[in-house]
Amino acid sequence: MADDSPASHRRDPIKSSVGNVAAQRRRQNAVTVGKERRESLVRAKRLCRVGPSADGEVPVEGNDMITDEEEFHLEAQTSSAVEDLKSAVAYQGKGAMQKRVNALRELRRLLSKSEFPPVEAALKAGAIPLLVQCLSFGSQDEQLLEAAWCLTNIAAGKPEETKALLPALPLLIAHLGEKSSLPVAEQCAWALGNVAGEGEELRNVLLSQGALPPLARMMLPNKGSTVRTAAWALSNLIKGPDPKAATELIRVDGVLDAILRHLRKSDEELATEVAWVVVYLSALSNFATGVLVKSDALHLLVERLATSNSLQLLIPVLRSLGNLVAGDSHTTSTILVPGHAITDGVIKVLVKCLKSEHRVLKKEASWVLSNIAAGSVEHKQLIYSSEAVPLLLHLLSTAPFDIRKEVAYVLGNLCVAPTGGDGMPNLIQEHLVSLVQRGCLSGFIDLVRSADVEAARLGLQFMELVLRGMPSGEGPKLVEREDGIDAMERYQFHENEDLRNMANGLVDKYFGESYGVDE
Repeated sequence: MADDSPASHRRDPIKSSVGNVAAQRRRQNAVTVGKERRESLVRAKRLCRVGPSADGEVPVEGNDMITDEEEFHLEAQTSSAVEDLKSAVAYQGKGAMQKRVNALRELRRLLSKSEFPPVEAALKAGAIPLLVQCLSFGSQDEQLLEAAWCLTNIAAGKPEETKALLPALPLLIAHLGEKSSLPVAEQCAWALGNVAGEGEELRNVLLSQGALPPLARMMLPNKGSTVRTAAWALSNLIKGPDPKAATELIRVDGVLDAILRHLRKSDEELATEVAWVVVYLSALSNFATGVLVKSDALHLLVERLATSNSLQLLIPVLRSLGNLVAGDSHTTSTILVPGHAITDGVIKVLVKCLKSEHRVLKKEASWVLSNIAAGSVEHKQLIYSSEAVPLLLHLLSTAPFDIRKEVAYVLGNLCVAPTGGDGMPNLIQEHLVSLVQRGCLSGFIDLVRSADVEAARLGLQFMELVLRGMPSGEGPKLVEREDGIDAMERYQFHENEDLRNMANGLVDKYFGESYGVDE
């Protein structure tokens, strides 16, 4: 089977070495943004405080902090609740089902009471085998729901606590089926989403046990809460690093249509979860990316970016757009044709994000623009003549380092045409001269001084363009005026051979013994 992982996603960069460095960035970005997303926006594992059923909801208290004494008391109550459940499961007399439901509800209430539930106490008391027994087929929905809810919150615990759910996984997956009620199926999906959020090992177990197809089918109807939970669980399940799950998901009948329908019509909360599914599909699977590019996905993403102000939605939508644009040059040329409305729309929404107060949107928008700028000369001219350039120049001198590095890729790629036969990039002198005159050189020289190897290389590459390409031999004087010689001389004995050779080569070529003699 052919490898379906993404290929290089920055085309014709200002030097081929940058292309090699950037070759895996689309996949790395998926992992990184997943981590950032889960830490700052939506955790990989979610505690269920209020279930899909309106019955027996647990009030969410304003303050989740509990004292050591309260924690000890909660753990003791939990151990006692598991013992009560053990008795209820063993009991076969009149009212046995209600006795089990009551015991399950009490355990679930304790596991939902605090932001840090007493999972360890429940496991030590032997909760898992009992909960698995309560998931058996033929049980009442109320019992199934309470048992799945308990397992959901146990799975939201520490890694070793999540792994304790292994015996329960086959039944949780089985209850995703069409014969289950929606509340039960949704609660089981939530539990499985928590398990998948733990890491690659458990994701692989779930995939091998067949969790993906029934979760995918849960995305097909227009049932808001159920689709939202299923989409969240799927985004955890397919996030790699192996692309097979993403490819399998997009092949499921009806999934593409469901994704497009939810992006088009759904509320922002549901659209956010669906957009995260698109992030991982487009980051990890070339096949999925190709399917999405040929669909209406790009139009819908641009529309969402243009009309929404929700940061939680804008981040995955912008990243999805970036992944689709970051395909090969043929893909970009096909979907972003200069002069077409969709292309103008993409640039417009990216400008909107560059103007945002949120740094993550500025960084993401710069990343997308860097890929467009690495395309054809027409794409470079499209960005160069847009409102994006003054914003990028401002960010290069004022933004935090990670944003400045992305911005530098955009500006650098605007100045070069596809690489010539000698391996040296061909200059677009008009763009280079204009950007240098507008003060961007100092920003690139600052990158040369940074400890980040990729950023330093990028700065050196731009300095090479200036030294070689500025008219009337102005380049060396401009670099010297910005203390560029000093910045390069830092690499005279640098441990990185590539940077050392680049910097020393430029100093020797443009600032050798004959430099300044004519003056």
